[in-house]
Amino acid sequence: MTCITHIDTACILLEINGYRILTDPTLDQAGHLYHHGFGAVSRKTDNPALQNTSLEGIDLILLSHHQHKDNFDHQGKAFSQTVPLIISTKPAARAIPGITGLDDWETCSINTPKVPNLKITAVPAMHHPWWLPEFFAGKVIGFVIEFDGQDKGVLYISGDTVFFPGIREIARRYRVDTGIFHVGSAQFRYLSGFGQYTMDSKDLLKAVEVLNPRTVVPIHFKGWTHFKETESVLKSALLSNELTKNRTVFLNSGVKTGIK
Repeated sequence: MTCITHIDTACILLEINGYRILTDPTLDQAGHLYHHGFGAVSRKTDNPALQNTSLEGIDLILLSHHQHKDNFDHQGKAFSQTVPLIISTKPAARAIPGITGLDDWETCSINTPKVPNLKITAVPAMHHPWWLPEFFAGKVIGFVIEFDGQDKGVLYISGDTVFFPGIREIARRYRVDTGIFHVGSAQFRYLSGFGQYTMDSKDLLKAVEVLNPRTVVPIHFKGWTHFKETESVLKSALLSNELTKNRTVFLNSGVKTGIK
């Protein structure tokens, strides 16, 4: 069984047979303003749920991108220096010593007796409205996690992305069992109007229709002022839809949840 504990924003603790993976570490306390680049500013409004969660013995960090504070804040960056392996983008590897950078579709094999034949593959993500160039938000990746015994398919983490043709290519290459999706409809309306930088519920429903995961886990939808789709709207959309109402798992922050 795989267990997931939501900690903050897109930061989850993923435990696979005792192998501990942390994603997009955001560990700062709430209340501060952050500049994310190109004039984009937002405030953190939630604290990390660490009361019942130990971050000792993390084996791997999967960092979808390094350039935005809602995925890699000050304490998250400091904590990452204690972890033996960090996998992220090639730009992150150039910017921060010790990071292993992957291009789209590139795979890193990890030798651990806890999870035989563990492989992490970087998959495409598009973290900007279609009419803006990639450099505006920077390079972002998602991840496919593979290991022996996945008879129902792989584990997919979307990274910060909107729905775009790359998701169809992921579906063509992989059968997805559990999909962990970064949502929240991130927007900076004073900079780019209603252009989205992450999925809203409509995008998520499109992605689920294409990828057909057995389990849908939404994250990255609260805790920052630039998330423009509320939790209640997201839940209503997913729990009222025939495709997603029986396969969606909403995580309670700080509570370990088993995903069979």
